[in-house]
Amino acid sequence: MSDNKREQERTELYRTIWALANELRGSVDGWDFKQYVLGMLFYRYISENLTTYLNKGEWDAGNTDFDYSKISDEEASAVRDEMVQVKGFFILPSELFGNLLNRIKKADKDAKDKAEKDGKEVEVADLDENLNEILQTNFKNIEASAIGTPSEENFKGLFDDIDVNSNKLGPTVIKRNKRLKKLITVIGDMDLGNYQDNSIDAFGDTYEYLMGMYASNAGKSGGEYFTPQEVSELLTKISLVDNKGNMKIEVNKVYDPAVGSGSLLLKFAKILGKENVRNGFFGQEINITTYNLCRINMFLHDIDYDKFDIANEDTLLSPQHWDDEPFEVIVSNPPYSIKWEGDDNPVLINDPRFSPAGVLAPKSKADLAFVMHALSWLATNGTAAIVCFPGIMYRGGAEKKIRKYLIDNNYIDAIIQLPDNLFYGTSIATCIMVMKKAKTDNKVLFIDASKECKKVTNNNKLTEENIAKIVNEVGTREDVDYFARLAPYDEIKEQEYNLSVSTYVEQENTREVIDIKELNAQIEQIVARENVLRAEIDKIIKEIEG
Repeated sequence: MSDNKREQERTELYRTIWALANELRGSVDGWDFKQYVLGMLFYRYISENLTTYLNKGEWDAGNTDFDYSKISDEEASAVRDEMVQVKGFFILPSELFGNLLNRIKKADKDAKDKAEKDGKEVEVADLDENLNEILQTNFKNIEASAIGTPSEENFKGLFDDIDVNSNKLGPTVIKRNKRLKKLITVIGDMDLGNYQDNSIDAFGDTYEYLMGMYASNAGKSGGEYFTPQEVSELLTKISLVDNKGNMKIEVNKVYDPAVGSGSLLLKFAKILGKENVRNGFFGQEINITTYNLCRINMFLHDIDYDKFDIANEDTLLSPQHWDDEPFEVIVSNPPYSIKWEGDDNPVLINDPRFSPAGVLAPKSKADLAFVMHALSWLATNGTAAIVCFPGIMYRGGAEKKIRKYLIDNNYIDAIIQLPDNLFYGTSIATCIMVMKKAKTDNKVLFIDASKECKKVTNNNKLTEENIAKIVNEVGTREDVDYFARLAPYDEIKEQEYNLSVSTYVEQENTREVIDIKELNAQIEQIVARENVLRAEIDKIIKEIEG
């Protein structure tokens, strides 16, 4: 399929989503309502995922009339155990999203037909009174199907944030169910095609578009959980550059200690292909709602349950992947300058992640605690790319001591200054710290990419050209006037371990350069001409007077 056709499909999909958001917003705040939209999208996805898988198996065996959605629950129960083992979950035919959608449409039609027959207005359809109960039962049964199996943790609580009895949906059961019914109908009518064959990764694209749309309108509350796609792409490509400047085509495992909605991890699936992340995707998230959204995101991008491990805990105090580290690639956009226990907790200074620096990140600014955690879990041949608040690059005290440890041990590969206003919820110009444990030189590459962007509405955005220029520089590590500088260790030490890009990359003087000699010559010509004109004027005046 051509790029134009794909773009047309994507545009149409986004137009539908935008209409859905406008139609459904009201009593529920946009950022809160995303849980309902994305949750219902997920419900549709896993229903179609299971149905497609079972139908294909039967069709390949010659049973071309088979349709899982149309068989009885009793017949379907025979494959429950097998499906839980293969897919990680099971859904009875009667509880499939598509069959619920059909029931809703039939109930509405029956109510309309009855009203026309009786010559009355349309009465309440049957499902308007108990749709919430049906949904709650279906969600619980899906989660329960994984209990006691390897996929239990990946499905546990996935639907918790879709509160079908919330007053936010409406003050009465009928009104709540009408809104739920509208949500199911609109999502059910979206042309997402076959999730395996769709040329634009429709379910995954829908998720990313919705998250971006909600985050951009939610300010800090939404933006802190979502990294814009172009920034995710930049981080991914930077982390794939090896010591020879080549781009890796496969990696072992990828990890994000502040995983949010999972967009950073999933960029590797999109750029490399999920099969080229051989041992899976790992992450940890402290916020329970975002943790649920991240797991949903994994499924919507067709990542099987045994290929991802997302944990819900505080990464700095209770890391959950000790048995999985080290990681070949670590990428993250951790929360900026959040508070943590720091030296109030006497155990932390002995934690093997933080103890090598001999000091803990300040209690009021945990930024470098995330950096030290990432470094500790980084494989010898790996790369970590972490979005950082600019203050950690130059402040003194404990942060300077940690920078000294990182530089003295040659762990920092590059510091990249990004443009301002890239992220939702903050206009601050952030940086990327790139770390490696097996560098081939004792230098740090400083890149000033502060002007590598274009203005889009209220935000700046990295273009494909901007990303390519930055990634190419990470690979070549060559000095480029006003853009990049490879600084030796001794110079950084002389600068007292200041890692601000402006310290090493000269700013281009955009003011017009004035040639003094040429200017003086021009002034002499003007003065001479002025004298000639005055003489001519004096001559004319004398003639008039005479």
